[in-house]
Amino acid sequence: MIRIVIAEDQRMLLGALGSLLSLEDDMEVVGKASNGEEAVELVKKLQPDICIMDIEMPGKTGLEAAEELKPHGCKVIILTTFARSGYFQRALKAGVKGYLLKDSPSEELASSIRSVMAGRRMFAPELMDDIYSEENPLTEREMEVLGLVADGKNTKDIASELTITTGTVRNYISTILDKLEVTNRIEAIRQSKEKGWFK
Repeated sequence: MIRIVIAEDQRMLLGALGSLLSLEDDMEVVGKASNGEEAVELVKKLQPDICIMDIEMPGKTGLEAAEELKPHGCKVIILTTFARSGYFQRALKAGVKGYLLKDSPSEELASSIRSVMAGRRMFAPELMDDIYSEENPLTEREMEVLGLVADGKNTKDIASELTITTGTVRNYISTILDKLEVTNRIEAIRQSKEKGWFK
């Protein structure tokens, strides 16, 4: 019997998922959580085989919970409405075994759970396309600036190295953060490294 914990903050969906999986002969829903904190506690207490996790939940997100559960041997499957490659990248880092979208057919969930139990990893096909087709939105000059930031250079150093003003460097950096939809330089560097944009 595959023992499952479900974490989902929308109560109706939580109930529906529970009922749906309980219909499967080889599955048993042993716990339900409405946020990431509860999910972590339930997994530690109940030791299920699988934890199905939404991403955007109050308190602790599904990704944070997945990161925390990584050493606990429970296989995490993300079930979300968000096909964002940033989320997907982070989920892969957290060691999740599946990343499925909520608009997939319901029977796909049960078969994905069985596949994950058999040692396979299950990812929504649209995310796989995303990973390989993602274009770098930064210009060569912006990448050059980001590369210098990554080397630990400050605004003044970058300005003198590229013979531009410090104001121009700051403009480049704010454009980079906007394009990558991140809030600081460290995230910008990490994202560019993850996507393989640094030469």
